[in-house]
Formats: sequence, C-alpha cells, structure tokens
Amino acid sequence: MSEVHADEHSSPIKTPKQLITVILLSFLVPIIFIVMFSQLLTTGLGSRKESQSASSPETIAARLKPIGQVEVTDPNAPKVAKSGKEVVDGVCSACHATGALNAPKIGDKTAWAPHLKEGLERLTQNAIKGIRQMPPRGGNPDLTDFEMARAVAFMANQSGASFKEPADKPAVTDAKGKTK
Repeated sequence: MSEVHADEHSSPIKTPKQLITVILLSFLVPIIFIVMFSQLLTTGLGSRKESQSASSPETIAARLKPIGQVEVTDPNAPKVAKSGKEVVDGVCSACHATGALNAPKIGDKTAWAPHLKEGLERLTQNAIKGIRQMPPRGGNPDLTDFEMARAVAFMANQSGASFKEPADKPAVTDAKGKTK
C-alpha cells in the first residue's frame, strides 16, 4: 500500500561514468580559463607586430639607456646662460609638469592666476629663494638669477601670462657660475 518515490532524492549524475566526467570537467574548465586569461594578459590585445617591435634592438636599447650622463666641462670656460625652456625642461618640469607637491601645473591657468597677479619680479624672487615645498632655485644651485627669471617667465607665459622674458645680457659670472 505504500508508494515509494525514488525521484525525490535523485541527482543528475546517475552512473560512475557521469561522475568521472563531472570531476574531470570541474578541474579542466577553470584551468583552461586561467591559461586563456594569462595569455591575454601577457600578449595583450594588440597585433603580433606590436609584440615583435617591443623586442626590436632599438626598443631594447631605449629601455636600457642610462638615466644620467656625465658631462665634462672646462671650469674656466665662459658660462652660457640657459634659455627659459631649457631650465624648465631640466629642473622645473619635475614638479610643475606633474603637479607634484602641490606645484601649479604648467598650462593650468586657474592654478597660476593668483601667482601671476604678483608679477614676474615677485615670482622670480620666490623661485630663487624657494617657497613652501619648493627648494631654492628649484633644487639646482648652479642656476643664475637670470636663468631663473627666464624659466619663471617661460612657465608663466605657458600658463596665461604675457610677461616679457628677460633679454640676453652679457652677464659676469664668478667661478661658481653665479651672476655678479
């Protein structure tokens, strides 16, 4: 009189062959996805030509290029004043191109506006003496006052000012390169 319901507790796996198949797939499927993902990360989505150019001799040489170079100069030779762009590219851009240490970025007119109101002379004096987190002369003590004025004018003009860059003048320098 009692009915037996065998369907209530049954599973989709009915035979040992199905069990072995499910166990193997549970290992293989994640491994396949991991391999595919790692291949995608290592080769990228780009074409094969791009990955070949990364291993070209020119690209490798550029990656291995030393950071600094030694320049030997005659200490008695006359010093040639650097342009504002040369000083900015060599010293100032470390902070003013990136905005590091809250330095106003070159070209950001809103960040430079309050500073530009002070005028070129005041900005130059701040750059020479240092202000807030900026070290004197941007951290390069070899820069002359004239070079600093050129650099400040260059940066300010890139950021909305219309300052006249100091003209070349024959500067008398001492042995350390400081303007007298």
